[in-house]
Amino acid sequence: MAMSGVVAVCEPAFWAGFDRRHPETFIDYFAQISEFEPTRAAEFGIRHYCWVAVNPKEAENKELTNEVLRQMPEFLEKPTCLGVGETGLHKSTPNEIESLQAHVEMAMKHDQLVLIHTPHLSDKAHGTKTVLEVLAGMDVNPDKIWIDHVEEQTIEPVLDAGYWAGMTLYPVTKCSPRRAVDILEKYPRERLLVNSSADWGPSDPFTLQESIVEFRRRGHSLQAAVEIYHNNPCRFLGQNPKWDIKPITISEE
Repeated sequence: MAMSGVVAVCEPAFWAGFDRRHPETFIDYFAQISEFEPTRAAEFGIRHYCWVAVNPKEAENKELTNEVLRQMPEFLEKPTCLGVGETGLHKSTPNEIESLQAHVEMAMKHDQLVLIHTPHLSDKAHGTKTVLEVLAGMDVNPDKIWIDHVEEQTIEPVLDAGYWAGMTLYPVTKCSPRRAVDILEKYPRERLLVNSSADWGPSDPFTLQESIVEFRRRGHSLQAAVEIYHNNPCRFLGQNPKWDIKPITISEE
């Protein structure tokens, strides 16, 4: 990753592959991603940042969620923690919605960025619509909210509502590198973010680089690529002063 030009990674709090049963398990996990992982990434010259939250897959346990939320603010103070995430919806249940509201309220109270997960394809449109309805009923700053995993059927309402829209690239599911470039060519790019992942299903962090190559292959300039794949993340994440990587301009003379 470092050799391909990656300068930083942002790791959201994620599902462990099983439902955790104790708040302390989350606290230890938050310590791992906010304290240990930055040292591991630094060995390769990569900055490591994180987000903290109860992932939507585990939000059905209200007692667990509330206790983790109670202890989360101390991690928001960590020098590598960028905000609250990923929160959001998995099956759009009442408990998930309540958890989403509580996470967003905490983020706004502490002036934090928010990373929101939208459901997989079977519930993508309905789940995204529900996320937008929840946010519309709250006092939020759209500039500080990144709604992730958008694709063709959900990107327009997210952008129309004033939020940042993230496309997560996968070899099979969610959004492919080529489809992402199709979207980049169709919609205004000022609030678009492109990211990749390494998680439980078939995934490949280098789908991000594949998308960049496809974008350039279609004739877009190097600076246009830099604006999307480097500068847009810097503009969104730079709202948190802990993120000190700045947008750049490339001279093609």
